[in-house]
Amino acid sequence: MSDLALLDHVDQVRRDVAALTRREHKALLGQFMTPSTVARFMASLFIDNGVRNVRLLDAGAGIGSLTSAFLDRWSHGGFDFSHVDVTAHEIDPRLLGHLDSTLTAYAKRLPLEWSIRTQDFIEDAVNNIQFGDDRYTHAILNPPYKKIGGHSSHRLLLRRLGIETVNLYSAFVALALSLLAPGGQLVAIVPRSFCNGPYYRPFREFLLTRAALRHLHLFAARDHAFQDDGVLQENIILLLEKGARQGDVTVSQATDSDFADLATQVFPFERIVLAGDPEQCIHIPTSGQADPLDASSTFRHSLADIGIEVSTGPVVDFRLREHLRDMPEPGAVPLLYPCHFSGGALAWPRADARKPNALMRNADTEKWLYPNGFYAVVRRFSSKEEKRRIVASVVSPLAIDAPALGFENHLNVFHRDKSGIPEDVAHGLAAYLNSTAVDRHFRRFSGHTQVNVADLRRMKFPARDALSALGRWAMKTGAPTQEEIDREVESNGTRFLGPYNRQD
Repeated sequence: MSDLALLDHVDQVRRDVAALTRREHKALLGQFMTPSTVARFMASLFIDNGVRNVRLLDAGAGIGSLTSAFLDRWSHGGFDFSHVDVTAHEIDPRLLGHLDSTLTAYAKRLPLEWSIRTQDFIEDAVNNIQFGDDRYTHAILNPPYKKIGGHSSHRLLLRRLGIETVNLYSAFVALALSLLAPGGQLVAIVPRSFCNGPYYRPFREFLLTRAALRHLHLFAARDHAFQDDGVLQENIILLLEKGARQGDVTVSQATDSDFADLATQVFPFERIVLAGDPEQCIHIPTSGQADPLDASSTFRHSLADIGIEVSTGPVVDFRLREHLRDMPEPGAVPLLYPCHFSGGALAWPRADARKPNALMRNADTEKWLYPNGFYAVVRRFSSKEEKRRIVASVVSPLAIDAPALGFENHLNVFHRDKSGIPEDVAHGLAAYLNSTAVDRHFRRFSGHTQVNVADLRRMKFPARDALSALGRWAMKTGAPTQEEIDREVESNGTRFLGPYNRQD
């Protein structure tokens, strides 16, 4: 069997094993195995750094797909190695026989030594880093995806090394990076969720202070990296070089795991992590054009600058279950869910909704209510079918005759001291947030379908008077189309202060 046929055989085994493995078992271990096309691409990213005697780490090796792709590239002349020593970690007994067979087959035709470790990788790596001397020249990972409890043994072990993170995938990457020798390279396929948000900030700092980011690959479709397992997750592939000086970053993108339409560009690191960003969010630009929100001096104000706040809707329905009402009744106030907003318009009450439409107003619920007024709201979750991640709407007291409102927890609410905001500002915020420029900006640093309050707070906005002018334009236009909103916003704000501002 040729090397190419061997890798294809490994991929067929992967499909067979995946088909026979229950989703519950995959979820328990956070285990989704890598297709051969993705594995080959990952192996292709390693840069020849002159190392001839290689020590390769594959943590969460599965049946050996990633190691096979690495060895396959070597056997076809893609690496000028003299010898490779593979350390493969795998704890699933169902996969160990396949992994052993894979490594044995490659060892018959290459100058290769290998070992399989069945210990918990986090425990083994922490002990190795603290007391051992194992160091690797290369690491290739498809780490497990599963949350780590705040008081779990894994969390406590990681803290010994100064690693603070919330998921197994980021823990595996941090540990593998720690196990690399200076100049060592790490290629990993991971969820994009670490690129932004407060939970992963310590992890981002850990990576960026210890390694140079060389390559980022983005899959345009969220369901294609692990389509055989039905995984709906936006994944990226990254290449890190330990202890190296940061330079330009190569960014590639493909529609799916076949890489037939692969497109590659090179960006300065300042386009990836913005200078002065205390969160060190990782942006992934997909166009050579500068982000209009970064390039324009108009879009530079924080919510605090414009006197606006944003909060998650305070009503958690299951905690107030006894006070929920399917339809309005005396003593109840409107309870607004994402389902009450469609196309930017408010539709309340909805008899066909699966959610309650009202909440009784009493001593138990009063502190969770806002006075009726104008608000801009953004759904916390967008569906995969929606064109935009951020979907904003306006709540108007003219549409709801009630003294107070309940905003359910799946809405983000723009307010001022838990009260309404001026009508023109509410409309201006909604129009701005619904623009394509904002959507593109948001997608650069967020792979989530979730829009968090923290994401909205760190975004930049036009000045207060510019938002007011945009709002007056939106109100005068009536129901502006996407194209009209984009023209108004992408003019860098100059039209905001045009004729509409003369009435001030």
